[in-house]
Amino acid sequence: MFIQTEATPNPEVLKFLPGKPVLGEGTRDFRSAQEANASPLAAELFGLEGVTRVFYGPDFLTVGKNPTEEWAFLKAPILAAIMDHYTSGRPLFADAADSEAGGHDEGVYEGDTAQIVAEIKDLLDTRIRPAVAQDGGDILFNRFDVATGVVWLNMRGACSGCPSSSATLKAGVENMLKHYVPEVTAVEQAL
Repeated sequence: MFIQTEATPNPEVLKFLPGKPVLGEGTRDFRSAQEANASPLAAELFGLEGVTRVFYGPDFLTVGKNPTEEWAFLKAPILAAIMDHYTSGRPLFADAADSEAGGHDEGVYEGDTAQIVAEIKDLLDTRIRPAVAQDGGDILFNRFDVATGVVWLNMRGACSGCPSSSATLKAGVENMLKHYVPEVTAVEQAL
């Protein structure tokens, strides 16, 4: 098994491509060792000293590290854990109920607002999320404030905590949403 690695714009996150589907569809973000208990692979990765985050994409996973750790020392044990997982044939999740991939917030909107939110989600899914996945991350819809025109988004994977995420959000995502959905006045990162 050959696992490729790619740098991401976030120097504390590395993208791993096992050459096999990871989630197939959707994404899943593990921000703590406790959350990682749902997945044997994520739990094993969190067991490595210095790992701070694990993110599953359709065909990749990203691993975040503590800034005091060096990739030169952490990369090999991560590759070994990923290879061991895939060669063992173990499932990605301990329980099928834990395998649900995260998606956009499904808040209820009505009338014209529902149409605006549908347009925002469509743009995210067709133009923004595929581009962000190239860098090992994801951006999900959180909510839309119709009174102010502000769209709130969740940054996940390599995008979360990335030094360039603010620029991506404002220069890229905000400009695109404002261009195609005139009701959007600003984009903010949900915490």
